[in-house]
Amino acid sequence: MTHNISSSEIEKFNDFATDWWDENGRMKSLHDINPLRLEYIMQQTDLKGKRVLDVGCGGGILTERIARQACVTIGIDASPQMTAIARTHAKQSCLDIRYIDTDIEHVTGFTQTGFDVILCMELLEHVPSYESVIAACKNVLNPGGVIIFATINRNLVSFLLAVVCAEYVLGLLPKGTHDWSSLIKPSELNRACFEAGLKQMDITGFSYNPITRRYYLCKNCLVNYLASFTSV
Repeated sequence: MTHNISSSEIEKFNDFATDWWDENGRMKSLHDINPLRLEYIMQQTDLKGKRVLDVGCGGGILTERIARQACVTIGIDASPQMTAIARTHAKQSCLDIRYIDTDIEHVTGFTQTGFDVILCMELLEHVPSYESVIAACKNVLNPGGVIIFATINRNLVSFLLAVVCAEYVLGLLPKGTHDWSSLIKPSELNRACFEAGLKQMDITGFSYNPITRRYYLCKNCLVNYLASFTSV
């Protein structure tokens, strides 16, 4: 069984596990962008009554927000340490979420039912083959369903802002979080999705204001961006 997993990336995020739910800890940026991610998701699709899959869910920061929208929610992650944290916190929050230790390529070994909405946030840039993740997402998407990706553009601006500034100057992310060479241009994402049988519905950027210390959605996709797709 072949897994599209980078052991070094798994180890990197496992190292953050102790303060995953600390809103002022090393995962503070994830907590800060969480309302923004939910806002975008709700703009793209109605979640009520849907079957939703959170791919690369980590400790469940976004997954729990989704589960509160009256939908069936499943979170998957290749790190058992992450899903253990997610399960514990979901139980403490009295939320009915199923967490599975797997990657998207092998999720059908745990559930044969497809999904109406698939979320893949900040994962594509951390796996050996983002094309494999996209194709696997499409394979478990129900007809008319929606897939939403969040990732980072690859250019000089993103290197300066998302890597140098965010990790080494402002300290918004732990140093070494991102490998610039693994970042994905919107054109590359669009091409991979088209080859998988998906068509783009929307692409929106999101940015950070260091003065107000707030994230916001914008038209500029030079650095961080979210994109929604549906089946062709």
